[in-house]
This record gives sequence, C-alpha cells and structure tokens, in this order.
Amino acid sequence: MAEIAIRAAGLGKRYRIGVRRDPYSRLTESLWDAMARPLRRGDGQPKGSDFWALRDVSFEIPRGSAVGVIGRNGAGKTTLLKILSRVTTPTEGRAELHGRVGSLLEVGTGFHPELSGRENIFLSGAILGMRRAEILRHFDAIVDFADIGAFLDTPVKRYSSGMKVRLGFAVAAFLEPEIMFVDEVLAVGDAEFQKKCLGKMSEIGAGGRTVIFVSHSMPAVLRLCDRAILLDRGRVVTDGSTNHVVRTYLESDMGRTGERRWEDPSEAPGDAVARLKSVRVVPARGGTSDEVDIREPIDIEVEYSSEAPRDLRPSVNLHFFNEEGVCLFVTNDWNDQVWWVRSRRPGIVRAVCRIPGDFLAEGRVTVTAAVSTYDPTVVHAVEWEAVSFQVVDRTDGTGVRGIYAGDWPGVVRPMLEWHVALAERDTPDPSEPE
Repeated sequence: MAEIAIRAAGLGKRYRIGVRRDPYSRLTESLWDAMARPLRRGDGQPKGSDFWALRDVSFEIPRGSAVGVIGRNGAGKTTLLKILSRVTTPTEGRAELHGRVGSLLEVGTGFHPELSGRENIFLSGAILGMRRAEILRHFDAIVDFADIGAFLDTPVKRYSSGMKVRLGFAVAAFLEPEIMFVDEVLAVGDAEFQKKCLGKMSEIGAGGRTVIFVSHSMPAVLRLCDRAILLDRGRVVTDGSTNHVVRTYLESDMGRTGERRWEDPSEAPGDAVARLKSVRVVPARGGTSDEVDIREPIDIEVEYSSEAPRDLRPSVNLHFFNEEGVCLFVTNDWNDQVWWVRSRRPGIVRAVCRIPGDFLAEGRVTVTAAVSTYDPTVVHAVEWEAVSFQVVDRTDGTGVRGIYAGDWPGVVRPMLEWHVALAERDTPDPSEPE
C-alpha cells in the first residue's frame, strides 16, 4: 500500500460574517467579506452569523501524487490549502501531513518585506529546516529561474507582484519540499513564466514529490494531475480521475452560466485600468442563453469599466475550452482595427465577439474572459470560466453531419465549402451509354 502524504478527516472552517477583521489579516480573508455582503442583503443574515467556508472534507493522498483542487469561486479551495499548509487552523476535524511542506498561496507568501531577495531565500530555507549548505546548493538555480538577478539585493517590498511570484515559486520548487501547495497565484505571472512553472511542477510530480494544485485552468489541471477533487460550497462533490472530475464540473451547474454580472465593483475582477462588469452569451435570436443551435452565430459580450490613462490600451481576450479542458482557440479585440487605433478615455467599454454558426462542435464550451495591456503584457482583469454554453447539433440533414446521426469527432465543426462534379475523362467509358 502506498505511503500516505496527506490525510484530511472531517475538516471544517467557520467564519463569522459581519465581524470586523484584523486590519493586518491575509489578503484572501477579504474573500469571505465579499461573500458576506450579498448574504446580508438578500437573506437578511444577522450581524455576526456563521458562514462555513469548508465542511466535512475528508480524503487521503498517497506520496508522489499530483492532485488538482477545482471548483468555482468561493468553493473553499484556498481555505483548504490554508488549513493543510498550517496557515490557519480548522474549526473542526484534523489534517495530517507527512513530509516537509512548501507553499505558494499568495503573492509574496512567507517573505519579509524589509529583507532582500537574497536574504529571503535563506530565510525560507531555514524555515523549511534546511542547512545553509543545502540552500547554497540550490541558490543559483533559484535566482536563474526567478530571473531577479539585478534585484537580488533589493528589499522585497520594492518588488512587483510578478517578481514576488517568480521568486516565491522558485523558492518553493527548488528547495525540494516533499509536499508542495500551489494556489492560483500563477495567474499573476506572464505567459512565458507560467509555462516554466507548469513544466517545473510536472517535473516535481514525476520526481515522486506530492503536489496539490488549485487552479481555474482546466487544461493545466488535466496536464499536471492524475487525480482531482471538486469542491462546491465547502464540500467535496466528487474525488477521482482528473478527466472524470473535470467533466463533472464542466457539465454541472457549477461550471454553467450564460451570464455573469458584478453589481458591486469591489467584488469584480480587475484594477483601475480595467474592471469587469459583465460577460454574456448572446445567441442570434436574442436574449441570454446557455444553449445554442450549432448553426446559429452567437456573440460573447464583455463589458468593463476603465480609468486607464490615454497611453494604455486595454484589450479584451477570450479563451474557449471544451469539456476536456482543451483550448479550442483564443481571440482578441485587436481584430477590430478601428477600435485598436482609437484614442482611449475612461469609461465603460463593451466588446462583442461574433462566433459564426457551423463552427464549434457540439458539446459544452467554457469561456475565460480577460482584459490586458501589452508591451509589457499585464493582465488587469480575468475571470476563469466566466460563462459557458451548450452547443446542440439537431440533426435534420442541413448541418455539417448531414443525415449521419452518429458521433462526429473533432474540437471544431466548420461548414466548409465543397465543390463536387463528375470528373471529365480523356476516353469514354464503353460501359456507359452515350
């Protein structure tokens, strides 16, 4: 029987809604404040009522496993990792960890802001129980991976969020913890660094260390993890093979909505440059729906507010995924050349992307929406799995499949132009009449 690295038994975490928090509490604690506001307004929750962020969560993870934890925002994923990594204590239940732990839960986790990058590397290693000689053996690899050489002796408080993430991941990965927790902080880094991180995590998992990976990116979870746990409203919905769990999530109401709105700007993803207001699936027949006919065009509409100065040019990009987490394609609003060159000013922007009919294959499609600026690339607002919709191919002989009613493979299903005619022959066929 495989040796157990992590065992959770009946874990639960209760928060007090409406109770003033310590002003120096961790950034992710504010998530529960955001969840408390609509509960107080809509349900008349009394001040000081209880909210269970996690309840009755139990599982065992063998050493050397790579496990993804997925679920929509507020499902309890980060709370689970905070309990497992001993950042916070559970209200009920217990968690056992067997091995040295490295965590990357938030930007700059575990760093002392007044110390330099160099000093924080040694501090992190000492916290992990490593000798100075062990840290020195990995020091050059950490600095090279994090790409902070010019700022190695600069206090971490002067680092950008991207630099903190790069250094934090490098420290967590190269100081060889036996158990590694990684939350969705990689979304802060640029695309090239994310690719490096995913490659390193794959290497760590293959090397026999245990990896727990929280992410909204289904392709990343499918690539890195052989097992996944789906959480919803603080409870385990399903636990099993990654393919099965991801499909369950994408096909359920948890991963399904034709419209996402943020009425309260403080709860919306983004910053002063761009803050999301809404993302909608709009079929050709009008309205908002999460089911569309394969032959009909659909619009994906994104609204965001921007206080960007005129020299910044925010741009909406959409990432489309199928039920297996495969990225079907990515598109960007710079395809509207008139908009791309137009002078920008603060206000509300509506970007609409038209997806033609007879293009997507039948099945569930999930859309991630982001607003970015470029040179350098900075993601200002992103909502993973913002909306999703079901493409339905109703066979009546006029679609791509014609009169064929069986499975039709492929990630897209374009109605391509064909020309068919009888080919001319050099010599007549004597078996055919004149």
